Amino acid sequence: MIRIRQAVIVEGKYDKIKLSSLLDTVIIPTDGFGIFKNKEKMALIRRLAQTRGIVILTDSDSAGFKIRSYIGGSLPQEQVIHAYIPDITGKERRKNAPSQEGKLGVEGMSARVLMECLERAGVTCEETVEPGRKITKNDLYEDGLSGRPNSLILRKKLLAQLQLPERLSSNALLQVLNVFMTYEEYKQAVHSCRQPQADRKGQ
Repeated sequence: MIRIRQAVIVEGKYDKIKLSSLLDTVIIPTDGFGIFKNKEKMALIRRLAQTRGIVILTDSDSAGFKIRSYIGGSLPQEQVIHAYIPDITGKERRKNAPSQEGKLGVEGMSARVLMECLERAGVTCEETVEPGRKITKNDLYEDGLSGRPNSLILRKKLLAQLQLPERLSSNALLQVLNVFMTYEEYKQAVHSCRQPQADRKGQ
């Protein structure tokens, strides 16, 4: 498992599954062309690009390049790394037939090929550091962000404060929080959300 700083943008859930076995980072699937109409997910990608940069790793067919162009064109160039898989003909095992262009996608690439693609693109491993206290599902519950009567209201307040999409699920929120902040910063943010509006203005 290789830890990298940048978040990785892929097309589908099977691409994410493949990369999740290789990389220790946030991996966001675009759901194919669904990204064109998903403002919430694009807002999340923009935030990830601002805070840690992103790697776009889409298929090498025309659809993959359209998605790559859309995302890459929506962000400052210095926040984006483009990684390209080679043109290899074939069919993924789970599919009954090859893709329209007959090329293997990200999920069909070997681990070696994928790591070589990232290396050529200039993606480097982060130094191993002593991990801090992770934010957990139990923390979200204990702090009233999930499983409680007013959890949705408090979660929306926190998401608004962090400039994140309000429709993030609890699981997605947990992943994003561990990317953007330490446990201590998370606790401070939750405390701030719980304060009455007047108190926050008076500080």
